[in-house]
Amino acid sequence: MKEQQSVYHNPIIPGFYPDPSVCRVGEDYYLVTSSFEYFPGVPIFHSRDLVHWRQIGHCLTRASQLPLVGAASSRGIFAPTLRYHEGLFYMVTTNVSFEGNFYVTTDDPAGEWSEPILLRQGGIDPSFCFDNGHVYLTGSGGEPSHGIYIHQCEIDPQTGVQLTETRHLWSGSGGRWPEGPHLYHIGEYYYLLIAEGGTEYGHMVTVGRSTDPWGPFESCPHNPLLTHRDEDLPPIQGTGHADLIEAHDGSWWMVFLGFRPQNGFFHHLGRETFLAPVTWTADGWPLVSPTKTVQLRMEAATLPAHPWPPEPARDDFDAPRPRFCWNFLRNPNPASWSLTARPGWLRLYGSAVTLDAEDSPAFLGRRQQHFDCEVKTLLHFSPEHEGEEAGLTALMDNCHHYEIALTRLDGVRQIIVRRRIGDLCAIVGRETIETDMVELSIQADTDGYVLAYALPGMPARELATGAARYLSTEVAGGFTGVYFGLYATGNGHAVAQPADFDWFEYIPGEV
Repeated sequence: MKEQQSVYHNPIIPGFYPDPSVCRVGEDYYLVTSSFEYFPGVPIFHSRDLVHWRQIGHCLTRASQLPLVGAASSRGIFAPTLRYHEGLFYMVTTNVSFEGNFYVTTDDPAGEWSEPILLRQGGIDPSFCFDNGHVYLTGSGGEPSHGIYIHQCEIDPQTGVQLTETRHLWSGSGGRWPEGPHLYHIGEYYYLLIAEGGTEYGHMVTVGRSTDPWGPFESCPHNPLLTHRDEDLPPIQGTGHADLIEAHDGSWWMVFLGFRPQNGFFHHLGRETFLAPVTWTADGWPLVSPTKTVQLRMEAATLPAHPWPPEPARDDFDAPRPRFCWNFLRNPNPASWSLTARPGWLRLYGSAVTLDAEDSPAFLGRRQQHFDCEVKTLLHFSPEHEGEEAGLTALMDNCHHYEIALTRLDGVRQIIVRRRIGDLCAIVGRETIETDMVELSIQADTDGYVLAYALPGMPARELATGAARYLSTEVAGGFTGVYFGLYATGNGHAVAQPADFDWFEYIPGEV
């Protein structure tokens, strides 16, 4: 029999995986997070111990489920909630760029999900509570000028039809931006778990309870349950937006988001998924810890360990579809990429669209999940016309990114490094080369990035660097984190030649 773990490490899912929501089916646990402008949307994970997670797919894999054309950076999909009821999984979320609140269903979380069922109730952060034949839809509504609050209605889960009028439920414990609500019926009480303080350094988790799902809700006397707002920097800040889960052994846990600042008030990996044990007080309130905080190294008796085989560091692009770790920016043009045109290679067909546009460039990227890591790729590209380029980028959003690329400038083939920081954009390194085959790399640490290249048979050559803080949320704004991406563009013109990437490696340097 497997023994219980006594120590685990936060975050349990590192990198840009915010707003976690979890449900249990027997001894299996499933978790989803926000995805914003990236496609496919709403990654879904599976665990047997709440500590080790593997991605098994996405909930939104079709443009009909997830329209993102023209969605601004950090728009798109906000805060999903995952629930299981009578053989069906329900994922309810908000597409803030298009149709508002909706849900999809499936009987296989690793398979295809249904077409969206739209919900009339507005606001953001929708959540379902299945309770004795009733389905409550709880969310965050109101207007900043008139106040934000938690609201609720009852719906028909088959059709999404709203059965009751939306009612004001709770305004929270006094913090700003009450949001991220989850309603639970536990024992004699209905508990309403929410986030307050805004998803930044003042974030916190609070809870109220009532004997009626419509309230009134009594605020917990030891609110907030969890916050790092009074902690010195670093290592963890911005903890909030939580979801409770009772494990199959009767223990209680909370998943939530947080971020890890570096070099002061800068975080660039995005908001990540953390885990904390939960106990209950004698008078029936949940408790995270006496200090209301968590640590990177947690000493707690967890479920018996069930690790998954590690993801391979190298992707040889020999599968018919991208691995689950990969995403496109918004809905990709099917003609912009292929894994079959040159078997064993990822082929990108660049267009006039660049990484600077809130559009769908020829781009395939994966999250940066470690402060210390290195990514590499082998590129085969023969730019024929001025401005054609293909390469490797560290991208926070369309206005904040660094790239190393093979291009044609001034009539000659060059390797360049470009930095885009807000309104400032400059090529900060360039060298002329003759070959059309080059290995590109980005070495990352807590301070920044080293962008380098290597010609066949030659050692790597550093071309330029970029500071990590300029790709941070504190500089760029928004709700996402850094991606490492492969891309191609004509910089305003169509590209005559495709860009072929033979392989991609992601090599973490720290756990």
